[in-house]
Amino acid sequence: MEPTIKKSDFVQSLEKGLKVISAFDADNAQMTLTEVSKKVDLTRANARRILLTLQYLGFVQCIDGKQFSLSPKVLTLGYSYLSALPYQELAKPYLQSLAEKVNESCSMSVLDNYDIVYVARVQTNRIMTISLGVGTRLPVYATSMGRVLLAGLPDTEMQDFIRGLEIEKLTENTITDKEKLIERIQLVRDRGWALADQELEIGVRSIACPLKNKNGKTIAALNISGHASRVSKDEILDTYLPHLKSTVAQIESALHKL
Repeated sequence: MEPTIKKSDFVQSLEKGLKVISAFDADNAQMTLTEVSKKVDLTRANARRILLTLQYLGFVQCIDGKQFSLSPKVLTLGYSYLSALPYQELAKPYLQSLAEKVNESCSMSVLDNYDIVYVARVQTNRIMTISLGVGTRLPVYATSMGRVLLAGLPDTEMQDFIRGLEIEKLTENTITDKEKLIERIQLVRDRGWALADQELEIGVRSIACPLKNKNGKTIAALNISGHASRVSKDEILDTYLPHLKSTVAQIESALHKL
């Protein structure tokens, strides 16, 4: 649950600065001052001050006097979070080993609001139209890792969370009925794994399991993803799932020793 913040504690300039940083993405890698101000709903004067401040701090660069883009220093913001996750670095060799065993891409993610965020990934095959890597965000409701992470929430919190979602039908297989999605996640909780069959993108199948700390709380999700033309649902369950469970158990064992 989000903490209650008093108005006197809220720093609007920081909020605006973070909005400007977040405005840059794959479709808007470079923007003019006018484009930034429109995208984050700020006056040109406000947007200019924020961009110049970010440029002074090294987080933004001005290419030709008109076009602004993020600088590599922005990565330090995400790295601060990743470096605080002991399991992220610890899990990398296990993910690499898993990917080599199944010859498919393997990933780890955490829950952030209504998205999952990739914190580790070993890619062997390109199966999606978008490029996946550390920091990639995907909708929680249409992904196997998202359902595993939602299954780790207390039941009432999970149900309230789903009822507050805005669900888009991404493919013909996407579950858009919220009550049906709640039932599916309750089933995930009972099984200990989640299968997403071409719900995020046609051709993509994935299976995920939760990674838990020594107190039994779900802290991340691991998955294996493959192309539907190459990997049947039976193969995912009969072959990939045992390898995935074994890898999770190894990571948890190592994590609990920290």
